[in-house]
Amino acid sequence: MADQVEAKLAGRPALLRDACSRALAYLGGLAERPVAPAPGDVAALDRLDFALPGPGLDAASVLALLDDYGSPGTVASGGPRYFGFVTGGALPIAQAAAWLTAAWDQNSALAVMSPTASVLNRVALRWVTELLGLPAGTGGGFVTGATMANATCLAAARDAVLTRHGWDAAGRGLVGAPPVTVVTGAQAHTTVRKALGLVGLGRDRALLLPADGEGRIEPRDLPALTGPALVCLQAGNVNSGASDPFPALIDWAHEQGAWVHVDGAFGLWAAASPRTAGQVAGITAADSWATDAHKWLNTTYDCGIALVADPRGLRAAMEASAAYLPEDVALEPMHVTPQSSQRARGAEVWAVLAALGRDGVAALVDRTCALARRFAGGMRAAGHTVANDVVLNQVVVDFGDPERASAIIAAVQAEGTCWCGPTVWRGRPAMRVSVSAWNTTEQDIDRSVGAVTACAAR
Repeated sequence: MADQVEAKLAGRPALLRDACSRALAYLGGLAERPVAPAPGDVAALDRLDFALPGPGLDAASVLALLDDYGSPGTVASGGPRYFGFVTGGALPIAQAAAWLTAAWDQNSALAVMSPTASVLNRVALRWVTELLGLPAGTGGGFVTGATMANATCLAAARDAVLTRHGWDAAGRGLVGAPPVTVVTGAQAHTTVRKALGLVGLGRDRALLLPADGEGRIEPRDLPALTGPALVCLQAGNVNSGASDPFPALIDWAHEQGAWVHVDGAFGLWAAASPRTAGQVAGITAADSWATDAHKWLNTTYDCGIALVADPRGLRAAMEASAAYLPEDVALEPMHVTPQSSQRARGAEVWAVLAALGRDGVAALVDRTCALARRFAGGMRAAGHTVANDVVLNQVVVDFGDPERASAIIAAVQAEGTCWCGPTVWRGRPAMRVSVSAWNTTEQDIDRSVGAVTACAAR
C-alpha cells in the first residue's frame, strides 16, 4: 500500500502538468470550434462506457481518455457564441481560482475546517451585497445554483412566517401547521415552482398573479392575504429580461404581513450597473434574494447565492447541530445552507470580484446588454420580429409559423456558428438569445446574426 501511495505522489506533478496542457489546448480552440459537438463526437462518447475495471487503469491513460473522447463531445458553452439557457462563460480568473481551490480541496462547512475558505466566503458575500445595494447586515451562503438558492430562501421564509403565527416549523414540520399562502407571478421561473415543492409548500398551489406582455406582474387588483404568506417576485424574466414592479408589489406584500422573496438568477445583477439598476428599482426592500454567480458574473459551474436580509431566519431554518460540532454564533456555511460538506465556492466569487471590481462588473453587464441589442437589431434588419423589449441581455425572435421557427432553431444549432435555444413566448414557439458570456464580441454577434439569417433563408 505504501508503494502505491508513493507511486501516486511521484506521478502527480506530471499528471497535473498534462491536465493543464490539455485544458489550455481545449480553451485555446473554444472560440473557433462549432458550438455544438459533431454527431460523430457524441457517438464516440461510448468509448467511455466500459465495464468497471478490476485493478484500475493508469492515471495518465484515464486523463487521456477523458480528453480524447470527453473534450470533443462537450458543448462550447464557455465560448463567445453560446446564447442558450442564460449560461455564462468562465472568466480566466474564475478558472484559475477554480484550479487552485481544487488543489486546496477544502471543505468550507466550518471555519475550523478551512480558515481561508471561511474568510473568502465572508468577504465575497459582503462584496456581493454591497455591489447589489442590498441592506447592511444581509447574510447568506453559497449553494449549487438558483434552484437551491430559491429553496434555501423559501425555507427561511416558510419558517419565519409560521413562527409569526405560533408554529415551529423547523422542529414540528408542516403536518398540522397553519396553511401558508404562496403568491407568484404567472410567469415565475420553473425553479421557483420546483423550490416550493422542495420546501413542502407545493408546486401547484400558489396563487398566480397575472403578467403583462413582458412577463411582469401587473400590480392591480391585488388580493388580500390572511395568515402566514409569502410572495415570490422576479428580477429578470428568463425570456424577456423584464422585472416585476418591485416598489408597489413589495409595499402591498408587507402591508399584508407577507415575506417577499426575489428570484433573480441573472436579473439581480442588473443592480450592479447604474445603466440597468432602474430595471430592478426597489428590490432592496425585499426579505430575501436568490441569484447565480455562474450566469452573469461568469464564474465556473456551479455557484448559486442565497441571501436573506435578516440572516437569523436563515440560520433558524438551516442550522445543523451535533455533539461533535463546535458551538458558535457565527453564520457558518453549514448552518445557513442545506448542505454540510461543501466546496469553497466563495473563493472563486472573491477572485472574480477582486479582479473586476465594481466598475468591471458594471461594464460586463452593460456590454452584454449592448450586444443583445445589437443581435436584436440584426434580426430586425433581416426582416425578423423581435418579440420583446430588449431591456437586459435577453432577445426573443419570432419567426412566424411555429413549424418554421422550430426548423430554423434546429438548423442554427446544427450549423454550429452559434447556439440559440427554443422557447414559447406569448403562446408561440420562438428563439431565445441570452448574451451572458464575458468573451462575446461585436464580431461574434455579427457572425451569429449572419448564421441565423442564412438558416432562416434556407
